[in-house]
Parts: sequence; C-alpha cells; structure tokens
Amino acid sequence: MQPVIEYRRALHRIPELDDRLPETCAYVRSALASFELETFSPIPSSVCAYLDAGKPETVAFRADMDALPVEEATGLSYASSHTGAMHACGHDGNTAMALALAEYAAARREALPRNVLFLFQPSEETTGGAERLCETGVLEQYRAARVFAMHLWPKLEQGRVYCRPGPIMARSNEVTVTLTGKSVHIGRAAEGIDTLTAGAEYLRRAYAMVEELPGEEPVVLRFGKMTSGTVRNAVSGQTRLEGSLRTFRDETQALCRRGLEEIGRAIAAETGCGVEVYLNQGYPAVWNHEDLYETVRSGLGEAAPLPLAAPTLTAEDFSFYQRRVPGLFFLLGVGDTPELHSPEFCFDDEAVLPQGVEFLMRLLLLE
Repeated sequence: MQPVIEYRRALHRIPELDDRLPETCAYVRSALASFELETFSPIPSSVCAYLDAGKPETVAFRADMDALPVEEATGLSYASSHTGAMHACGHDGNTAMALALAEYAAARREALPRNVLFLFQPSEETTGGAERLCETGVLEQYRAARVFAMHLWPKLEQGRVYCRPGPIMARSNEVTVTLTGKSVHIGRAAEGIDTLTAGAEYLRRAYAMVEELPGEEPVVLRFGKMTSGTVRNAVSGQTRLEGSLRTFRDETQALCRRGLEEIGRAIAAETGCGVEVYLNQGYPAVWNHEDLYETVRSGLGEAAPLPLAAPTLTAEDFSFYQRRVPGLFFLLGVGDTPELHSPEFCFDDEAVLPQGVEFLMRLLLLE
C-alpha cells in the first residue's frame, strides 16, 4: 500500500472538529518527524513544516485537517472511530497528499528549485483557520512566493486535476435578518406589529433584488431558515431569517449588502417593525492568480490541469492565502461519488490519491 493511502486511512479513523485536533496534529507531526523538516505551530491546532533548500524563495502547500460533525455511514473498514465526526469533506485525503509530498520533497532536497513550506491548518469548515494562520506572518517570514492547495471533488473525472484562472469558488456571507414588532392576540391584530408578514415581504424583495442584478457573474442569495412567533392565534412579535449570500467580486458583495440594508430600512418605515440586517465577514472568493495559472499551464504541458468550465458557488478559506501570495486552488476529481458533507461520502483512494500526489510533485519541481 502506498504511503499516501496509509496516511489517508489513518487520518480517516480519527476525525476531529474545528480547532480541536489533538490526535490529528499528533499524527501529522509523527509522520513529518522522519523527514528532517523544521516543524512549528503558529496557531493552536496547526502544524507547519519548512524545508530549507537554500533557495531565495519558497513554495507553500496548504492542507486542511478538520472534519465535519457528521455520523459516518460508509461501512468502510477504516471508518471513523469518533462518534458524530467524519471526514465527509475529504480533508483526510488533502492532508494525506501533503504528507506524501513532504516525504518526496525531503528525499530530493538538493534538487528542489525552491524551499518548501507545508501549512496544515485547522477550522476550514468553521471559523477560517487560514486567516488566523496568515495573520501570524508565516508566509512572509518564510518568503513564500506562491501557494497551492488541492481539494477532492465529486462528479469530476476520477484522478484528474482541474483548475481555472480567476474565480473558482465564491465569497460566502451568512445573512441574518431580525425583525421585532408587537405580539397581540389575533382578535386585536390591528393593535399589533406583525413581523411574520414583514419578514415574508423582506424575503420577497431580497430575492427580487438579486434577480435584477446585472448577469455578468453568478450571485446566489437564499434563506434556508425562517422562525417566527409563538402560537397560531397571536400576531408574531419577532421573526428571524437566516441565509447565505454567495458572490465573487467584492464590489458585487458590497452592492448586495447595501441593497439588503436598504430593504430593511424600507420595511421598518412601512411596517413599524425594528429591522436588523447582519452579514458576517465570511470568506473572500477563491481567485486563482492568472499569471501563475499560465505559468503552471505552460510549464506542465500535457500534465497541466484540465480546464474547469465555471466557478462553483461553494466557499473555501484558501482565499486568505491568495490575498497575500499568488496562489492556485486545484480540484482533484473523485468520480461519481456521494456529495461532500454526506455521511456516505467515500471514494477510491487507490485510484485517486496517487494521481493527486504525482501532480503536486510536478508543481513542486516547476521552475
């Protein structure tokens, strides 16, 4: 069995969540220990490894280590041993490929065109471990000139790598709208301030706003949860809408934010409700550096990644690295598998991961 398969299956058994990754970090450190790399942890539950090849600049590779709060239902012989946690997003595969690449790099130290920095991070699925890691200055300290990441992806051809210049994953903002009114018995409805009706009108106008935007780029706004009122025979005194906004350009996100806030002010003026509109910071869009993409495409020739036709509307915190260093995010196809985040997600690691590692080796050696 290839080392990358052993790494992946060992990691798959010990999924951990958010930035609480003691077993995962211990395993990664143990695997790296024999490679003679400088290892350190700039933030809690991270593991970084630096290979000094005596070169003026460095190439960085990111791997995300956290899992999801999902009860595994794959029936694999190496299924999760942690109740309520599973590597349902393939981060075990991402981390395993980075470990295999570290082993390869350490054995070829003298032949490398750049120093190498491996970034094993927590909290990609939750609070954005990439942002906290970047804030430590680790990319600047180790003179990173380019950064790469690979992520497993269903419905793309098994074992093939895909990429595209420019946008590849969306900016994500959670949207919360809270309406406050006055609850009274429906027999006295005229004396109340009905937040349920106001919330429904807010929803209608918000969707209409997005539909009226220019069509140059995809934009998605959807509210998946609406809670309101207490009983059927009382006017609702409070309503809460919870949704997500996905955009690509900062200008589009700012336009949508202003529109959502303006709708809130209009609804408040018309109904007498208090309306609070909140958008969290979210992750920036993953935007592949155009010049670096061309360098990789031309440099790898026939081994270059396949072109991805369109960006996806999912989000990823790799974008924080790209805001500091030119970077590319690649998708590694796993074929016709269950979707990511599914309790049934699994893939043929023997057919997929060695192909991913081979591609990363080529990136490592690229001038």
